[in-house]
Amino acid sequence: MSVGGISLLGMSGKKVWWSLTAGVVAVAVAGVAGVGVLTQRYYGDLTHAPALAAPAPSQILTPAHAEGEVDNAALAARISSLLASEVGADLGTLHGQITDTVSGEVVWQQDADTALQPASATKILTAAAAIWELGPDDVITTEVIQSADKKAVTIRAAGDVWLTAKQIDELAAQIGPVEQVFVDTSAWSGEALMPGWDPADIDAGYIAPLEPAMLYGARIGQTEGDVPRSHTPALDVAKAVADRVGASTVGLGPVPEDGEVVAQTSSPPLIERLTEMMLHSDNVMAEAVGHEVAVHQGQAGTAQGATQATLDVLRARNIDLTGVSLADNSGLSTLNLIPPRVLDEVLVHAATNPDLRPLLATLPVAGGEGTLSDRYADQSGRGWVRAKTGTLTNTSALAGIVTADSGRVYSFALLSNGSEILAARRALDTVASTIRDS
Repeated sequence: MSVGGISLLGMSGKKVWWSLTAGVVAVAVAGVAGVGVLTQRYYGDLTHAPALAAPAPSQILTPAHAEGEVDNAALAARISSLLASEVGADLGTLHGQITDTVSGEVVWQQDADTALQPASATKILTAAAAIWELGPDDVITTEVIQSADKKAVTIRAAGDVWLTAKQIDELAAQIGPVEQVFVDTSAWSGEALMPGWDPADIDAGYIAPLEPAMLYGARIGQTEGDVPRSHTPALDVAKAVADRVGASTVGLGPVPEDGEVVAQTSSPPLIERLTEMMLHSDNVMAEAVGHEVAVHQGQAGTAQGATQATLDVLRARNIDLTGVSLADNSGLSTLNLIPPRVLDEVLVHAATNPDLRPLLATLPVAGGEGTLSDRYADQSGRGWVRAKTGTLTNTSALAGIVTADSGRVYSFALLSNGSEILAARRALDTVASTIRDS
């Protein structure tokens, strides 16, 4: 559960409790002040016994311990011992890093500088770059331009793959009856499918051709989930508008130079889009965010421009990208390579600096939501681990943060290649729960 984007699970919940209490107390004091004036006016001559006195209550909720002694050497030893058991055997080739975010100490690492396939853990880099470059409140505005003769309109697709039926209804109401509806997709260019992608994944529901306007991420017949995606997402948007305004012609075309903007709609704020992307590991959304960063930087709205823009933003924030190779922004590509040290470095920054802290709130809560909703059922990390998953054939990843029983917050990035998915997931969750128990 969350309030204002802040988790009510684990450490953050304690802070929220105090914040909510403070707000209620402030309102109560204001109300009592007004009543006090009337009470003095009408009952000032009454007498009463002294008020009962009670000792000040002790503070029953405290923030998670940021200070104090912790035995990181013992934690490292427990992790190493665990990985020497059957848990480690289930992880195939494991590279990883665990960091104490308070002291900055790298508690444990194993080949942390050597890259492996990260799968959807790649989305951590995409989300970080977007927050830094665009800000959490950024929105995408889609405009509709009417021709001078009033017979046609053109949708200027701007990268919003989150369009809904309600938004289409609102656009149609603003447009009114027209004969023709076109969509201009020139905001993005280049290949519609990226290197390392399997075209069969469109019908499998994992990806869609990269076009800068989509209804519900180009899903067919559904609004969420891994269902078959459209092969013509932008045309689908134009057709949906045409159906509502009575247009008989639908197609692709440039925005008329002498046209007038007659309708527009905006996406949800970036942080809401990133949360949806991370919770459900949506590849279409991740690619759209990468393109948005590229266009904002003045780079080409291409697949290559998007990955380059992500790397440029991270590098400008002094993230050491040695060993990183990105072929896409979602992690669907089998060509991506990331050292776990890089993922952990980003997470440490998010845990210790306000400018990237919104990233942490986008991560699924173990046993509670998104791709972690059905994991950690009997493990101590349930409710305390927040992490991005990653899954490809023979690849499993888990990277995030966890509040230990001591109150210390740790970041971690674990990449497993050459492993069986279900066994690797269980093993990764066991490692994160071991951190929780420290």
